[in-house]
Amino acid sequence: MTQGAPLHLFEGYGVELEYALVDPETLAVLPVADRVLEAAAGAPASDVARGDLEWSNELVLHVIELKTAGPAPALEGLARHFDGGVREVGEVAAALGPGAAARLMPGAMHPWFDPATETRLWNHEGAEVYEAYDRIFGTHGHGWSNLQSVHLNLAFADDEEFSRLHAAIRLLLPILPALAASSPIVEGRVTGLVDSRLEAYRTNSRRFASITGQMIPEPVYSRAEYEERILQPIYRDLAPLDPEGILCHEFANARGAIARFSRGSIEIRTLDVQEAPRADLAVLAAVVGVLKLLARDAWSGQEAQRAVPVEPLHTLLRAGIAAGEHAEIVDDDYLALFGYRHRGGKGRGAATAGDLWRHLVERCIAAGTLDETAFGADLQTILDHGPLARRILHALGTDAEADRGLQIPHRHLSEVWGALCDGLDRGETFRP
Repeated sequence: MTQGAPLHLFEGYGVELEYALVDPETLAVLPVADRVLEAAAGAPASDVARGDLEWSNELVLHVIELKTAGPAPALEGLARHFDGGVREVGEVAAALGPGAAARLMPGAMHPWFDPATETRLWNHEGAEVYEAYDRIFGTHGHGWSNLQSVHLNLAFADDEEFSRLHAAIRLLLPILPALAASSPIVEGRVTGLVDSRLEAYRTNSRRFASITGQMIPEPVYSRAEYEERILQPIYRDLAPLDPEGILCHEFANARGAIARFSRGSIEIRTLDVQEAPRADLAVLAAVVGVLKLLARDAWSGQEAQRAVPVEPLHTLLRAGIAAGEHAEIVDDDYLALFGYRHRGGKGRGAATAGDLWRHLVERCIAAGTLDETAFGADLQTILDHGPLARRILHALGTDAEADRGLQIPHRHLSEVWGALCDGLDRGETFRP
């Protein structure tokens, strides 16, 4: 994130979007990310610079990442750059030739991918990191090889700014699935969750509880305390199985938001990738708009924000993973931190995560921390029709809870995900 002098709060944004590479006809995954990057660079490469964006590899060969080339000063306008990047990656992938030609698929999990048989790890530059993860955790599972997410990096300049930003992010993490969930189907079945990616991610490092914790970061508000309470326990747990220290870095922390002190940023990791960059950027704009107001103490003071323990936030997050915008919030104290008062109908203090997001979007637009012209229409689609996961379920004629475990006919999955791929190519939001 940091280039030159440290960036202060909300002076720079790093955005990363991940997509699956799939066969244009069958939509099965194709492990050709290395070939796409080599074709773009003219030589074997793990990163390719493309104007305002970079393309890079991920853990598995069927996933490619597009990211901002350094911190962007604003979110407005980034969707256009990512749309261009998606088209260019698509053109390069389509030209790979027989058996390798590919297209990009959006959504946080491939709907019928079998990780036990189809996983192919990146085996080029930097492969030692992925080999270490595979040796220690076993990465041929959905929690490692079937995850396409959005990462948002937010800058801070010192401990005081880190404290404000970390406190605000901790509070917001539990309700992010209400906007961003896009993974209701795994191996062709309705999982009963709208955010199956986040559930898989939450449990992929359970061998060492220190690595993921309870997804919600502990209430720590200085670099020294973060090192002592979060990073050092991770390094100690990994040391016997990682004597060379390959994984003993900040990236080994797998909480829903991780401090990257080496970059001067906090990275939010709990967002599923959407159907098109415009939707991703709208979600990110809403997140940033709320964080700005929390950091300014618009609704609640720092003492109240910092005092919230992990457990109630973790409980809310689990509810959001399952029900997204329908998740009920009955914690009056939590709602008060966002200036929300329930308007009646469900009992004292009861609200849904969707109710809370409507309130937050309205307040951010009124306060000028969210550009309604740039992002309002796409956010309204989410608020009115639910996150992408809900719209996918509607398109399939299913319900997350009532149809838990239901096997969806392959032709129906192909139709819906084919439409999602077409929409990504056109930069359109998905409405069944």
